[in-house]
Amino acid sequence: MDLSKLNTEQRNPKTYDIDKLDTLSMLRVINEEDKTVANAVEAELPHIAEAVDLITSKLSEDGRMFYIGAGTSGRLGVLDASECPPTFGVSPHMIQGLIAGGPKALISSIEGAEDNKNRAVSDLQERNLTANDVLVGIAASGRTPYVVSALEYANSINAATVAISCVETSEIASIASIAITPITGPEVITGSTRLKAGTATKLVLNMLTTAVMIKLGKVYSNLMVDVQATNEKLKARAVRIVMEATGCDEKTAIKTLTSCNGSAKSTVETILIKKV
Repeated sequence: MDLSKLNTEQRNPKTYDIDKLDTLSMLRVINEEDKTVANAVEAELPHIAEAVDLITSKLSEDGRMFYIGAGTSGRLGVLDASECPPTFGVSPHMIQGLIAGGPKALISSIEGAEDNKNRAVSDLQERNLTANDVLVGIAASGRTPYVVSALEYANSINAATVAISCVETSEIASIASIAITPITGPEVITGSTRLKAGTATKLVLNMLTTAVMIKLGKVYSNLMVDVQATNEKLKARAVRIVMEATGCDEKTAIKTLTSCNGSAKSTVETILIKKV
């Protein structure tokens, strides 16, 4: 593939002279480009909604969700997956992130990892991907071999597949059953897809897991009632959640939380039942 034809790899005419600008002007140019990202994601809301419903159906039947990607895309997937257990109280096995090159690739570049098609398959086999699961392939360019191979393997075993890319008519979009494609255009720095494409990807991932968790009952009103109160900040948050959800005072919230082993959801249910 001629990568220079991808819109994420083209030069942005608005930033030809960015290296000659003063600091504030430079930041304004970056900020103006960033403002376009939300609109690109908005155009994909119908496809994001499809993916949310698909993922919800799989997870509600004891399936799992896997993100897979390389470089920035892989790191964003791992980040989103790792935040679900403390935020929503789910098992770390329910939503998992895989990155080309393994854990070391989270903090340093693993050269050639994204081109290793065989490794993508073995990574999924090690996690025992099945037809009950859903695989979300992430690649800004839409053609990363590691992600392409992963989606092809997932299709071969009838697992559900979703693709997230930032270029038109991408390869992974043609493979997955649902394609989410926010078109973010040329980057401020040519080819640096950690910028607008990365931001768009993060917004999409935020929507996927947040909406899925809401639909799975992990949120009451707009409160994270399944939060895992594992430190002082989160313990204080659990108290506030209980107070907001039930209208009780702080003393009642703390006392009932203690009797409910720190579970904000159980505490809310206990207090509301007593009010009936």
